[in-house]
Amino acid sequence: MRIYIYKIIILVISLFFLYQFTIGYTIYKIEKKIMNLDKATIEKIKEKARDEIKSGLSKDNILNKDDALLIKQFIDKISSEIQRIQ
Repeated sequence: MRIYIYKIIILVISLFFLYQFTIGYTIYKIEKKIMNLDKATIEKIKEKARDEIKSGLSKDNILNKDDALLIKQFIDKISSEIQRIQ
C-alpha cells in the first residue's frame, strides 16, 4: 500500500511540473505580454479594429453567398432548438 501511495504522489508531482513547464509557461508568457501593454499600444489596437470595421462596412457584401447561406442555416438551427426547449 505504501508503494502505491508513493507512486501516486510522484505521478501527481510529475504531472504538475509537466503542466507548469509546457502549458503553464505558455499561458504565463501570454499574460505577461498582455499586462505589459501601455496605453499607446492599446489605443493603436483599438484604432486598427475600428479601421477594419469601417472598411468592412464600406463594402457592399461582407460575406460571399456560400458563407451567408451557412450562417443562415446555423442561425435557423439554433432558433429551432431554442423554440423546442420553450
